[in-house]
Amino acid sequence: MDTGGREPVFSKFLQNCDIPLAPQHIGPFTMVIFGGGGDLSRRKLLPTLFHLYRENELPAHFSLIGFGRHDMDDGPYRALARESVAEFGEEPFDENGWNEFSTHLFFAPGRFEDDESYKKLIEKVSRVSIPSEEGKMEVIYYLAVPPHATPVIVEKLGAHSLSQGKFNTRIIVEKPFGRDLPSAAKLNRALTQAFDERQIYRIDHYLGKETVQNIIFFRFANAVFERLWNSRYVDHVQITVAEDMGIEHRGAFYEETGVIRDIVQNHMMQLMALVAMEPPIGFGADLIRDEKVKALRAIKPMSNEEITKFTVCGQYGPGKLRDLQVAGYREEKGVSPDSLTPTFFGGRFYIANWRWAGVPFYVRTGKRLARRVTEICIQFTQPPLRLFGRTCDVLEPNVLSLTLQPEEKISLKFGVKYPHVNNKIYSATMAFSYQEAFGLKAHPAYERLLLDCMKGDLTLFVRQDDIEATWEVIDPITALWEDIRRWDLPLYPAGSWGPEGSDLLLSQDGRTWLTE
Repeated sequence: MDTGGREPVFSKFLQNCDIPLAPQHIGPFTMVIFGGGGDLSRRKLLPTLFHLYRENELPAHFSLIGFGRHDMDDGPYRALARESVAEFGEEPFDENGWNEFSTHLFFAPGRFEDDESYKKLIEKVSRVSIPSEEGKMEVIYYLAVPPHATPVIVEKLGAHSLSQGKFNTRIIVEKPFGRDLPSAAKLNRALTQAFDERQIYRIDHYLGKETVQNIIFFRFANAVFERLWNSRYVDHVQITVAEDMGIEHRGAFYEETGVIRDIVQNHMMQLMALVAMEPPIGFGADLIRDEKVKALRAIKPMSNEEITKFTVCGQYGPGKLRDLQVAGYREEKGVSPDSLTPTFFGGRFYIANWRWAGVPFYVRTGKRLARRVTEICIQFTQPPLRLFGRTCDVLEPNVLSLTLQPEEKISLKFGVKYPHVNNKIYSATMAFSYQEAFGLKAHPAYERLLLDCMKGDLTLFVRQDDIEATWEVIDPITALWEDIRRWDLPLYPAGSWGPEGSDLLLSQDGRTWLTE
């Protein structure tokens, strides 16, 4: 285990949970990356796979095959991959390690819709793969492609017996999982015609973050918090997913998608489900995913009147960020100069079950906000009586904060007496940082999720009924906002915390945003 130069933590309090999970071993495998020379592959997948190789996380026998329209063979693809790892990898480039790793890299040129390309792919996979102990070739397909290409590829994989038969396969599908409920159901029909549900790994990289995974352990391993995790003691919950960057090179994608489909339908709904879910009866993948789906199905649908009153959208205009002048969304490459695509969303949701009855869940997300931060804040109810006199009527509430980025940490705000002063309350914070406590950097989300797929662990991947439950919540909101924004899409300056309506969303309930 890489401990970042520090001694690993040994303690009688460090317990291994007796969780009856199936053995998880990574045997020989071949990963076929559709879009192997594209942006996602260059920026994320290839650097991540090289880092896993350097950390000795991959087996001795594995192969990576890039598949795409580029007219190249193995040599040029290895050169392209080398440039990608050197540019986007988070560590100094290791030349010796790369020379070893690159022998596992191959390329299969082809077009997604061309039958002949898949026949050649079968030959390539058969040539470079080593059968597992069971005698089958373990193959993982990673669809690092635009959404419209996914059904085409899936249909061809099924038609050419690349999803079953002599191959033991898994398929990793990137979001967005459709753009509404009907298209999500159509995509799922295409997937399940070629693959079984147990073979399908719908990836949401937020679920690979250490703090997200720790929500379950933190809640259910600490009775002091689990007993407070309900409407009797929780005043409200806030979830902020803020990015200071703009859309960068994704103008055409963002024009089609917008912030609600890009972030709210997946990342934010997943975070809400993990906070709100009931205790699972075990740690099996479907046991956890069952409880998440129950929480999502309990989200109260909003009428058009409620959507208008309790949601807000916006789009970033020009502004200053860290003293630098930045362009507005409509000035970005690939964006229409009169675009009405939202880059900010805020909303108030309720979960209609006994645990959360009457507790509002406030969410907000946006591009070009004041700083990059993802945080879940749980504010507890105030004491019913004031014991410290009228001057202390306004007390700082107790707040539990789970921070996912930029630093993964957990903090608790509580009141203490200020020294040498009568009845003066000071708001103190206890904080736990993964980096400071363990001397470790948390594994990047893609690393954890790729390893889980190689091991056959579906726990952190999204199931189809989960997706359908989130679209049922989101579809009425997108439908109304796509109508409203024709005449009312407020702009907010880059470097701010969004449009004025975001603050009004809470102030009309007598609350304010806790993340600043």
